[in-house]
Amino acid sequence: MVKNLIPVYLAGDLVFRPEALALFSRLKLICAEYGLEGVAPFDGQAEARLLPPGRETILAFVRADRDLMDRCAGGLFCIDPFRRSPEMDPGTAVEIGYMMGLGKPMDAYTVDGSLYSEKVEIYWSGAWNKNLRERPASDAPSSGFMEDPDGMLVHSEGMLQNGMIEGFIGMAGGSVAVDRDFFQAFRKAASRLSERLYAGK
Repeated sequence: MVKNLIPVYLAGDLVFRPEALALFSRLKLICAEYGLEGVAPFDGQAEARLLPPGRETILAFVRADRDLMDRCAGGLFCIDPFRRSPEMDPGTAVEIGYMMGLGKPMDAYTVDGSLYSEKVEIYWSGAWNKNLRERPASDAPSSGFMEDPDGMLVHSEGMLQNGMIEGFIGMAGGSVAVDRDFFQAFRKAASRLSERLYAGK
């Protein structure tokens, strides 16, 4: 890791995107502007990348990523919808939970500023040509008032993603930066995280 810069973990579905290495390179340059050393999941996977695809290789990736999170002072998380669904990448959600457990500061960013309930509605309408419906009255606690055609509650009303995601980000002192320009959204989050990390030094 680079000396004098505070290491932060860069997470999201970015590892699956085209030109992922170039994307991380640009994010690392932005991090450096704010006194941060961007640490990509790939940075811990040199040996694992020499292994053939399969279960053991994936588990090697998982262990490497966990070790990187242990070494970093905080995390920057992309919570964009994944694979055209309303949900974010589940692996990134796990990483947010892990970093929360470590007690490390986090910030998040996305290019999609629509509310989670809107994402769910767009998904069902576009993919299945079906609409949401009002949730029948119930004594059960609820974080939403609509349900999807499968009868599943459209939860986390008023949030951009699952409430656990934004809840943990907030509990870690962060928030979600929104900008249609991916790099601008990232820059906003990096700036905020940097301020908090350096304030604590």
